[in-house]
Amino acid sequence: MWVTGGQAKGTRLKTLPRHSVRPTTSVVRQAIFSLLENSTTNWRRVLDLYAGSGALGIEALSRGVEWVDFVDHRKSCCDVIKTNLEKIGELHRAHIYCCSVSKAVTFLSNNYDIVFLDPPYSDSSINSSLTSIAKSNLLGNNSSIVLCHANRFPLNSDYDGLHLVKQRRYGDTFIFIYQKEA
Repeated sequence: MWVTGGQAKGTRLKTLPRHSVRPTTSVVRQAIFSLLENSTTNWRRVLDLYAGSGALGIEALSRGVEWVDFVDHRKSCCDVIKTNLEKIGELHRAHIYCCSVSKAVTFLSNNYDIVFLDPPYSDSSINSSLTSIAKSNLLGNNSSIVLCHANRFPLNSDYDGLHLVKQRRYGDTFIFIYQKEA
């Protein structure tokens, strides 16, 4: 897997074996950033939930984001994220939280401009995750949530002030972009 844009474009990222994580493909990552470039103006702070290898947050850093917080509950993923951040020379612009997403939502207090959610496709709790994030202090006015998911579980178009603004399909991956109302 490679960084697809920005300063670190072309850098090969370390990943875990395919059976333990589902990395976001380069086509989907390019589509996400294309959609964001056309709809989001503020890119200072990013939160990468269910981070896996950290590819989405690392793409954001490569494209000029000031800070990224990564969250994954697996130590092996946290170690891979650290390795990838070191590889692109951006460890100083990030923090890795090795804990569950539900726990991170309770203690993180920053307002993020963009929140990436890329849970396992079998995760049926995505609706409750979106509700928790919508009610949390993680979002400011006009924050965007980018959810990568299979369309196995129906999603709402609104979650407590979050509104679905875009939806795209790439193979079996759906990209849902929600925005916090101002």
